[in-house]
Amino acid sequence: MAPLLQLLLLFLSFSPISTLDFIYNSFNATTNLLLIDDARVDSSVIRFTNDSNQFSIGRCFYPVPIRIKPGPNSSNISSFTTQFVFSVVPQIASSPGFGLAFVLANSTEPPGALSGQYFGVFNNDTVPTVGPLFAVEFDTGQNDEFNDPDGNHVGVDLNDVESVKTATGGYYDGNGGFVRVDMRNGRNIRAWIEFSGERFEINVTIAPVGMDKPVRPLLTYRDRKIERYLSREMYVGFSASKTTWVERQRVLAWSFSDSGVARDVNTTGLPVFDHDWGSSGKLSSGVIAGIVVGCVVLVGLGLGVWYWVWRVFWDVEVEEEDVEEWELEYWPHRISYEELFKATDGFSRNSVIGAGGFGQVYKGVLGNGTEVAVKCVNHDSKQGLREFMAEISSMGRLQHKNLVPMRGWCRKANELMLVYDYMPNGSLNRWIFDRPNKLLNWQGRVRVLGDVAEGLNYLHNGWDQLIVHRDIKSSNILLDSEMKGRLGDFGLAKLYAHGEVPTTTRVVGTIGYLAPELATSVSPTAASDVYSYGVVVLEVMTGRRPIEMQPESDNDILLVDLVKAHYEKNNILASADERIRGEYEVEAMEAILKIGLACCNPKPTLRPDMGQVVSLLVGEATPASPRMLLSELTTNKSYRNDDDDDGDMTTPLHLSV
Repeated sequence: MAPLLQLLLLFLSFSPISTLDFIYNSFNATTNLLLIDDARVDSSVIRFTNDSNQFSIGRCFYPVPIRIKPGPNSSNISSFTTQFVFSVVPQIASSPGFGLAFVLANSTEPPGALSGQYFGVFNNDTVPTVGPLFAVEFDTGQNDEFNDPDGNHVGVDLNDVESVKTATGGYYDGNGGFVRVDMRNGRNIRAWIEFSGERFEINVTIAPVGMDKPVRPLLTYRDRKIERYLSREMYVGFSASKTTWVERQRVLAWSFSDSGVARDVNTTGLPVFDHDWGSSGKLSSGVIAGIVVGCVVLVGLGLGVWYWVWRVFWDVEVEEEDVEEWELEYWPHRISYEELFKATDGFSRNSVIGAGGFGQVYKGVLGNGTEVAVKCVNHDSKQGLREFMAEISSMGRLQHKNLVPMRGWCRKANELMLVYDYMPNGSLNRWIFDRPNKLLNWQGRVRVLGDVAEGLNYLHNGWDQLIVHRDIKSSNILLDSEMKGRLGDFGLAKLYAHGEVPTTTRVVGTIGYLAPELATSVSPTAASDVYSYGVVVLEVMTGRRPIEMQPESDNDILLVDLVKAHYEKNNILASADERIRGEYEVEAMEAILKIGLACCNPKPTLRPDMGQVVSLLVGEATPASPRMLLSELTTNKSYRNDDDDDGDMTTPLHLSV
C-alpha cells in the first residue's frame, strides 16, 4: 500500500483542486513555486529579471492551476481574491520603465511572448496573444501606441498588452481625494485584487505598505466579455520583463484564496530597496542621528559651493559632454546636450510623450521656440555607435515635405538623442483605432495615404541612395499641425547605394506588416516596403488592424486575406470602414482598396513601385476621378497577378470596374 499511497499523494499534489488558499510572508529556496526563465528567489524575495541580460523575462506561478469554470460548457465562473507586496526600482531613474503583471494564464509559458517586452507574456500590438490570458499590469512606463495614460499606471489586460481600462497609480483617501503613488522608486507597495466571477468584475487597489486597505478601489472593470478570456483551469502568478535598461521587479509577500478573502500578509520587517540596489530594515536611533548630522553638514557645504559658483559665474551650467575627434565629421547636425537638457526640463517625466523598445521620447522647446521631439537611443558598442551616427547624419540631409524633419542629434556617453520636429497631432493609428475622440474622415485618409506614398517614393527614388525604411506602419506615420501625413521613425532604416543588394543580419519590423518573402530571406528591399505600405492602405480604408483575433474561435485573421476574400467574391466594398460610409464614391473606395491589394501581392516582382502608386493617388488620376484611376489600374500589367503557379492567390488580381 505504501507505493500506491505515495503515487496517489503525488498525483493530488500536481492535479487541479477545487479550492486554493495559500500565503507566503517571505520566500526561500524551498518555496514550492514555479520559477521560470530568469525568475529566482533572492534572499527572502522573488526577483524577476537578470541585470546582465539585455533581454530578460521572469515568471513565477503557483504550481497547481486554479479551477475557474466547473465544466467546459459552464457559464459559472469562480471568484478569487489576492494580495501581495511588490517593489520596482530602476538603475537609472530616467530610463524607460517596464513594471510587473499579475497573471492568470492557461499556460505557464504563454506562446509567442516577446523577449524582454510586454511583461513577458504578450505578443506585440499587431499580433493577438494566444490565450486565454488575463492580467493586471502595474506599468512603470508609458507607450502612446497602447494609449497608456502615463508612466505610472494600473491596467486590466485581456489577451492584449493594450489595457481595456487603466488608472494612474495611487489610492483614494477617506475624504475621496486621490493620492498618487510612485510605483518605480523601490517603495514597497501593497496590492489587493478582487475578482467576482458572478458579476464579471475586477477591483484593483494599491497603497504604500503600512496603510490599511483604502475603502474605494483604484480601478473597477466590469464586463461579461471577461468570460472569453478565461479557461477551465488557469495558473496564477506574476511576470515581468526588461530590455536594455535595468529595472528590478520584486514580489516580497503573497496570499491568494478562491474560497474567501485572501489572508493579510505580514508587512512588518520586509526589506526596503532603493536606487543604490541595497535593502534595509529599521534604522537605530544612533544611525538616524548620524544621518541627520551628516545631512546638515552636506547641506551647508552645498550652499557654500553654490554661493561661490553663483558669485563667480552668475549661472550654473550643465556639464558639457566630451566630444571625440571622430564625431567632428558629423558636427553640422549636432545639438548640445545642455540645450536639450533645458529644452526638456531636464528630461523630466512630465516631458515624456512616448516610449518603446528604443527608449523614451521627450517633448521639448528649443531656445528659438521650436517644438521638438527628442528620442533617446542606447548603443552598447562604440563601433556600432559610430556607424549609427554616420547613418543618422546622412539622414539629417533628407528634406521632403512628407518626412518628419530631423533637426539633429546629440551624444552623451553611449546614448544618442535624435531630435525631430514635434508633430502635434500624433500618429495616424490614434485617429482610426480604439474609439478616437475624432475619427479621421475619408478625405483626410486619402490625403494621408498620398502624403506617405510621396514620402516613401522619395526614400526609394528621390535621393542619391536607396533608403529602405523597414518599419512602415500606421503608428510610424505622424500628422503635423495641418493633418498632413509624414513618415517618421528611421531608426530601422538602412542606406544602400542604388543597385546594391541590401543585406542585414536579422529580420526587423512589425509582424502583420512584414512582406511574406522576409520569412525566408532577411534582406529587405523597396518591394518589401511597398508591401508594408499596402497593409497601411488596407487598415486605413477598412478601419481594421493588420491582424485580428476572433475570441470565439481563437483564430487570427489577416487583414490582407480578409480583403482578398471579399475581392474574390466581387464584393471588395464589404471591407470598407462602416464608420465613414456615405463620405466617398463607391468606385473611389474600391480603387484604393485594390491599390492596397496590389501592393500586397505575394510576389515582390508584381508589386507596383512607389512612383506608380504616387501617380495613381496624387497624380491626375486621383480618387476624385475614380474611373480614370480604375482605367489606369486595368491597363497597367504591374498591378496584376496572372501568374499564379505558386498558389499564393487563387484568383488573378485583375483590377477592373
